[in-house]
Amino acid sequence: MTTTTTNGLSAPVTLPQGKATYASGGGLALITLVNPPANGYSHAMMRDLDEAVLRARFDDAVHVIVLAGAGEKFFCAGADIAMLNDVTPAFKYQFCLHANETLLRIEHTPKLVIAALGGHCVGGGLEIALACDLRYARHGSGKCGLPEVALGVLPGTGGTQRLVRVVGKSKAIQLMATGKLCDYDEAKALGLVDELVDAPDDAAFLAKVLEVARSFCPPNKASMSVGLIKRAVQTGAEIPLESGLALERELQARLFSSADAKEGIAAFVEKRAPAFTGR
Repeated sequence: MTTTTTNGLSAPVTLPQGKATYASGGGLALITLVNPPANGYSHAMMRDLDEAVLRARFDDAVHVIVLAGAGEKFFCAGADIAMLNDVTPAFKYQFCLHANETLLRIEHTPKLVIAALGGHCVGGGLEIALACDLRYARHGSGKCGLPEVALGVLPGTGGTQRLVRVVGKSKAIQLMATGKLCDYDEAKALGLVDELVDAPDDAAFLAKVLEVARSFCPPNKASMSVGLIKRAVQTGAEIPLESGLALERELQARLFSSADAKEGIAAFVEKRAPAFTGR
């Protein structure tokens, strides 16, 4: 028997490297980064995140993925600096390569991924969040930014590439060259955060984010449509317009043959609410 929590999810399972947990239920998968005290990520955590994303991708019962950090103070404080101090340059390169591949896997997965930012989200933590499709932050819980310049390096897990796509060239350079940390009000104004959520504590915040996530699941939404909208945008934004339009046509053809498209069109004609199934 599967034990469910108050959020309608299974009891969290610790993943093989011990740096993340995985729970699912009600159409959702919840991946939680775990590395006290600041959820700094290491190669082990990236391996767990990689495993968790693949697990959610292959589970037909999962329609939306939520990514959170354990504890009240940090979503993720970026790379584990002590770990980086102890490893060779060759290991650092392979570590960054695998991290790049893992975050691309998040973007390539045809399911909506929502980052639940409770607490600070800095350095590589923001780089992880930027790879997610939507970012919801607990109002007043922390700051975000890419301060790697203070270490004499650059944001090396996609930060230089994803930040510019969100805020533009000059603002991205300014934020990274100064290493400025923004509170979540400013982050929302910049477009780094999509929504601010008022909540008395992290548990209440996560419950609200999970509720939002479920609004993208059947029967409320055609989750295949949501997932392929995500794929059309994530890939289409990086290729010429004509190629993006070709991708859009192919994804639309898949949707036109889906049960949910038939249901959605029929419901519109019959003037009733659709009941989507995710198929």
